[in-house]
Amino acid sequence: MRVGIFILILMVGLTAGLAVSAADDAATTQGSRTAPQDAAKEPVPPPSVTVIGAKDAHGILGREVRSAANEDMGRVVDVIVDREGTVRAAVIDFGGFLGVGSRKIVVDWNALRFGDVASKRDSITLELTKAQVAAAPEYKEDAPVIVLGAAGRLQPWDFDH
Repeated sequence: MRVGIFILILMVGLTAGLAVSAADDAATTQGSRTAPQDAAKEPVPPPSVTVIGAKDAHGILGREVRSAANEDMGRVVDVIVDREGTVRAAVIDFGGFLGVGSRKIVVDWNALRFGDVASKRDSITLELTKAQVAAAPEYKEDAPVIVLGAAGRLQPWDFDH
């Protein structure tokens, strides 16, 4: 008798669980059916389009960086942005030969000059000397970023420790 009551309670529980699950599935299905209809009622605006002339903008990743004295300073390997998406600095792979013995350093974005960049072969000019860059601390991900800036140009960042 106790086994029969236990089985009956178990069956009632399973049936109730299945009914709740079926009701949830029906609501989800109905909700997914109505969502596209609601979206179809409101027209989606087209994306904005900006045309930039071929001579007006260039990619910088991998681009050679040289000092004002035409010294090889390395290549741009990354760009650092703050939480608002404002470009703050560039990561330069500095020193070494063919990637051996090099290290990454971070320079303030305002210390870079792009005026003579007209093609992929052209380099970016850095307003720092090779000695200044050589003395800069190495960039390490997941550590506070120490940015080397041109005189009078660097502004502190607010960051969480």
